[in-house]
Order: sequence, then C-alpha cells, then structure tokens
Amino acid sequence: MNRRDLLQASAALPVLALLPACASTDSPTMTEIPTPPVARIEPRTFEQLGRTRVDNYAWLKDDNWQNVMRDPSLLRPDVREYLDAENAYREAVMAPTAALQERIYQEMRGRTKEDDSSVPSPDGPWEYYRRFETGAQHPIHARRPRGQEGPEQILINVEEQARGKTFYKVIAAQHSPDHALYAYAVDEQGSEIYTVYVKDLASGQTLSSHITNCTGDFSWAPNSQLIFWTFRDDNGRPAKIYRRPARGGDDALVYDEPDDGFFISVGPTESEEYMLISAGNGAQSEYYTIPANNLTAAPTLFHGREDELLYTPTHWNGRWYILTNADNAVDFKIMTAEPGRTARAQWRDFMPHQAGRYILGLGATKDYLVRVERMHALPKIVIRHRGGDEHDIAIDEQAYNLELAGGYEYDTTNVRYIYESPTTPLKWFDYDMAARTQVLRKTQEIPSGHNPDDYLTGRFFAEASDGKRIPITILMRRGTPLNGSAPLYLYGYGSYGISMDADFSIRRFSLVDRGWIYAIAHVRGGSEMGFGWFQDGRRFTKKNTFTDFIACAEELVSRGYGRPGNIVCEGRSAGGLLMGAINNMRPDLWAGVIGGVPFIDVLNTMSDTTLPLTPPEWPEWGNPLESEEAYDYIASYCPYTNIEQKAYPAVLSTGGLTDPRVTYWEPAKWAAKLRPHTTSGRPILLKMNMGAGHAGSAGRFEYLRELAHDYAFAIKAIGDDEAGGPF
Repeated sequence: MNRRDLLQASAALPVLALLPACASTDSPTMTEIPTPPVARIEPRTFEQLGRTRVDNYAWLKDDNWQNVMRDPSLLRPDVREYLDAENAYREAVMAPTAALQERIYQEMRGRTKEDDSSVPSPDGPWEYYRRFETGAQHPIHARRPRGQEGPEQILINVEEQARGKTFYKVIAAQHSPDHALYAYAVDEQGSEIYTVYVKDLASGQTLSSHITNCTGDFSWAPNSQLIFWTFRDDNGRPAKIYRRPARGGDDALVYDEPDDGFFISVGPTESEEYMLISAGNGAQSEYYTIPANNLTAAPTLFHGREDELLYTPTHWNGRWYILTNADNAVDFKIMTAEPGRTARAQWRDFMPHQAGRYILGLGATKDYLVRVERMHALPKIVIRHRGGDEHDIAIDEQAYNLELAGGYEYDTTNVRYIYESPTTPLKWFDYDMAARTQVLRKTQEIPSGHNPDDYLTGRFFAEASDGKRIPITILMRRGTPLNGSAPLYLYGYGSYGISMDADFSIRRFSLVDRGWIYAIAHVRGGSEMGFGWFQDGRRFTKKNTFTDFIACAEELVSRGYGRPGNIVCEGRSAGGLLMGAINNMRPDLWAGVIGGVPFIDVLNTMSDTTLPLTPPEWPEWGNPLESEEAYDYIASYCPYTNIEQKAYPAVLSTGGLTDPRVTYWEPAKWAAKLRPHTTSGRPILLKMNMGAGHAGSAGRFEYLRELAHDYAFAIKAIGDDEAGGPF
C-alpha cells in the first residue's frame, strides 16, 4: 500500500475514542452482539531515505516502554484502556466457546503426567533432575546420590517461590562443578530481565549477593570459583560479559561488545579447558577464549568477524574442531586448528562440505566427537571415535525428530538422545558409543491413554512457484476422510534458519481427535532442507517464505486434506509475520488466522534502533535506515503496511505486555488496523496477556489454558457446532 492508499484509508475511518467493549443497541437482534473497540486515529508521518509513510496507530507504543517491561503498572493509561477494551471484546466474542475451552484444557491436562520427572543426569557423585508434584505449575530442581533412589536433596522449589506472583520463571539453573553451589536465573515480569541467585547447598541458604540486569545467560568457571555472566543494557541488549567470585564480590569486566547488532554469550568448552565468549548475528561469528588455568586473563581472539562467515569452535582431543560455512560451504563443513594458531588462514579441512548434508552442531566427550546432521529434512546423529571410525543413529520413518539431550560429564562413553515423531511420544535413550548399545530410560507417559496406531503421519512435497519442493508433514487420525471435508490446521514459521521438526505434541490431539488434519509447512527461511533453505527465505528472498506456505496449502487442498475457507493457519513470533503476509495475499484460503506474538510491523520495527532486536536482525531482514533497496523490499511485504480493504478471515492476534522480543504494540496495531479494513464481517480479535511476555504464561497449566483458547478460536472459525456455530 502506498502513501496515497494510506491517507485515503485513514480518511475513511471515524476518528473517535474507544467504544465500550460490549456496547449494545436497543434492537432485540443486536443485544447479543458485542461492539468492537475502535482505536483512535492519530497519524504520524515518518520520513526515511526520501520515502514517506504514515502510521495511524503509532501512539500505541508507550515511549516509556523500557520501564513498562520492569513494571507493567507504568503503562500509559490510554494504552491500558485500549488493551483492556480489546481483551473485554475478545472475551465477549469468545464467550460461547467457554465450555469448549474448558473441555480442550481438560483434555490437554489429562494427557499431561502431573507428577512427571526428568531422567536423572549424572555428574560425579550426584544425579540431577527436575520433577513436578501433582497440581504444581512449576518444577522442583533436585539431586540424589548417583545410582541410588535417595535420599533426595531439593535444590530449589520453583512452585513455592512462584506462589503469589503473577509471573515467575526460572530460565536457567546450574550447579557448580564442585557441587557446592546452585545458581539460577529468575524473570518475574516476563520481560526477560533476569536476576541470578546463588544458593549454598550445604547450608541451604541463598547468598545475599545477587546478579541483576542479566540476560539469563551465565556460567560457572570450571574451577567453581567464578561466575561469568552477560549484562543486559537499558535497551535490552546483551552488551557486556562480567565475572564475579562465586560467593559474591566485585564484578570485573571481561568483554565489552562494541556492535549493537551482535548477541553475546559465555560458557565453558566440553573439555573444560577453556571459557568461550561468543559474539555474532545471523551473518557473522566471532569467538574469544580464556584458558581455564588462567581465568583472569584477557580474552584471546579466536578469529575476527567477517561478513557472511559463520563458525563455532569445539575443543576436543587437544585441538579445535570448527564448524563453519567458510569457502562457500553452504551446508557447513568441519575444519581444525591447533591451539594458539586459530586465525582463519591456519584452519585445515577435516570433513569437507557435502551439498545437502547440513551439519547442525558438534558435541564432544573424551573419546568421541558427536555431530547432528540433517538430510532430506530428517536428522541423524553421527558418532566419531578419536581413532577415526564413524557410525550413526538414524530412524527408518517418514517423519521423526532426533535430538541430543546433553549431559554434564566429559569422560564418558554415553550420550543421551530423544526420539519422537508426530504419532510417537518422546523416548529418552542412553546410547553407549563404545558398545553401540542403548537403553531406553523413559517414555513420555500419556495418562489419558495414547495409541500411536490410531494415527497416521507422513511427509510429501508441494511445488513452489520457482520449482522448489517444499516438505509438508501431516498428522491425522486413521480413517479421516481425504475428500476435502476435514478441517485443516496448517502451521508455519520460516525464519532465522530454525527448523520446524516432526515432533510430538500432546496438544495437537485435541484437534486431530475432532477430525482435523494437522500439517506443518516446512517453508524456506527455516533450515529443514539445509542452510541454503534458510538463505532462500531471508532478506531479499523473504517472499519465498510466504509463497511456499500458500503452495503448501494449495497442495494439501489438491490432495483432499482440506478445502479453501476451511483452513486455519497459525504462526508464532516471526511465524506471525508469515501469518500476516499470507493473510494479505490469500485471505480466501483461510477460515481463521492465528498470529501468536506476531512480528507484524517489520518496516517500523527494523527502523527503530531503540528496540533490543533491531540492529542484530538487520542481517535477517535488511536495514531500511541505510538501504533504499531494503526499505522498498520490506515495504512490499510488511503485513502491517500492506493491509487493504478486503474480505479477511477471522483473525486472532495475541501478545504479551512485557514481551521484549515482539513488543506488545505490534499485535495491538495489527488488530487496530485490520478491523476497519476487513469487509467480511468476521471478527478481528486481540488477546493481550497483561502479565506475561513472549512465551506466554510461565505455569505449565496456565499455558495450556492459553492454547485451549486458541484452539477454540480455530474450531469456531470453521463454524463447528461444538463452538456454538460460526462467528
């Protein structure tokens, strides 16, 4: 939409204050119809690179947003009034689905083992694990003597600590290598501003010295005497690495990142011979090393940042093994370097690049180098002995996922991995790399019952407009008709090279058991088909993500898995961008569109350097502040910019008030602008969580209630009688 279209659309809209969320008229036929809020129009003009754009709803951004992240009560009153009105309107529209939401919630909860626990992970004399008590929203972190059933020592009881708090989430927790201390990072707003606490495990007392303004990233030094941690600046960016004595004391600056566009983090190598500082974004990597025998030494540069050079070093067998895309290795290769000789010119090929074999990551134990690869959109785990022999762990199934579960010990022959598929609950295996044998340690328990044979999963391909074959994974109940009559739920993401794996989820069965078909479109922008798959769906090829998704929907329709107007699609975060784009491009295909914390306003957000993720994400989207080409390309697809008068499907936009990743005003602005532009009469709904951030509610059951609400929206969008009929 150009500037003229924007001004004409603005002129057509009434300029008025918020209406009551559930106003009604005196007409008997209207008494049950809630009146939606009308956001006031306050045009703001932005001049940029000789281009002009007008944003009627920019006022929804509270200029004090950084402080709102810390204290939601500081939100500007007019913005709060609008968000409250939107929530009230949505609740009124969704009121006929209240019983359905409760049924779905109870179904999901019934598939959740309430007193669940993780498989204990051994480390020296102890085994560490997490467990839930029946009815608890949050876990208990605990340990017990290795190889014994008890006695248990509780490290932290998150359920107790969260009691009485609107939001409370432990994002990371680590015991010190000497097993004497336990550190954990807590977010109490959903804003991802963390405080790190340290507990003395002998006395049970929490030390008085806390780490504040942390990103949640911290790590013990191998000698247990120091904690390294990442500082969060006022704009929410990881800016500096500090260290401090384990039991409290002065912080010492270790590393100060000069580029606002880089993320940083810190942690030990598996060998525990070095601390590694990483700095990078989607296009560049840089690492620094600190030897474990001299932890107060200045960091040593591994290799300096270069545009489009990505690398990750792993220390193993006395050398560095470097996973990198150097020399145009699109799907990555492995190179080696000797300690003290780590500049790029001194790297040597170890495992050459093989097109179509995407090496995702490396791990190491004393005698084994472990890598995860993906070929043809399916993963496998490859084990390499220091002597050179290799073998792999793979599954003969159409669609599945394998994932390394990690561990604490370096001197071990065991590796733990997780297997799952859309029909098969998670299974945890301990694999002995020397004996090549494995032990099943745990199978995810579904208390209400689950028979994988009752379901079908499969994978086929859609052909994109440029001839690329786009994988689609489907899940359905056996016997579901393939004549277009079944409602279809289509999920997509397609950004940052993140793969949507063929995983298992207890939640999906509340749709599938109602006769729905659940599908995942593995569109470009992810990495399911290799790193090139990511490159073909970012920056100036971003539109491939959207056209791929539409091609998948059309392929599913052609095969009888759905029909136009009977499809609900969902994407979250950057997947919400996908939802906004395909909603503009092909509204006729969808009965409903769910944008979860949707990154919907790409042009304005990528032009706002005060936001924490803007500079680091220019490699992904382009920089519209400096590049006319980037500005014009983003403007051509930005979902918020390109809203037009047309018959949109029902839309549910969700957000979190304290979300630092996709700030609350993006989903709010999407709803505000869509509503006066849609001609379909279908509702545009906003669900704003006023006490949470990007990931929604922290409690496991609270989160299920949020999902039950979204699924009820989908069921109502297709007009199912169980939801009280159509909107």
